[in-house]
Amino acid sequence: MTDTIKTGGCQCGAVRFRISGKLGRPSICHCRMCQKQFGGFFSALVTAPEEGMEWTRGEPSYFQSSVNIERGFCSNCGTPMTYRHPGGLELAIGTFDDRSDLAPLIQVNYDARLPWVETIFEAPVLKDQDFYARQEAIISFQHPDHDTEVWPAKGVKI
Repeated sequence: MTDTIKTGGCQCGAVRFRISGKLGRPSICHCRMCQKQFGGFFSALVTAPEEGMEWTRGEPSYFQSSVNIERGFCSNCGTPMTYRHPGGLELAIGTFDDRSDLAPLIQVNYDARLPWVETIFEAPVLKDQDFYARQEAIISFQHPDHDTEVWPAKGVKI
C-alpha cells in the first residue's frame, strides 16, 4: 500500500505505533467476532509488515477470541487496535493518524454481513452547520492524530 512511515494509536494515546515498510491489503471483515470487537457493523483492517512495525508508546493488551486469534486493544481507553492471527498482525485502519490512503480493497466473511449494511449510506444525511463550532467549546481528552513527546497531556487525568 505505502512505503512511507505511518503512525497511529489509540484514542487516549497510551498506545502508539510507527510503521516503516509496505502495508498489506486493506479490508473489511463482516464476521461476528469483528462486529463484537469493534462494536460496529464490521472491522476495517490492514496487514502490518513483518519488519518495520514498532510500538512507540505502550503496547496493546490481548484477548484470545478463538484458538488462533488474539484481538488487541488499549487497556486504558478500550480502543480496538489489532487482529493477530497465524499469518501476521493486522491493524485497525481507524487507529492510523492518516487513513486517507487505506480504503478497503476487499470484503471478507461477506455472508456474515448484516443484511442492511449495503444500504446504510442511502439514509438521509443530517448536515449540521454548527457542529464544529460546538466542538470547539468541548474540552477533549482524545489524543491528537500525531506523535507527542509527553503523555498524558498536562492536566489530563488517566
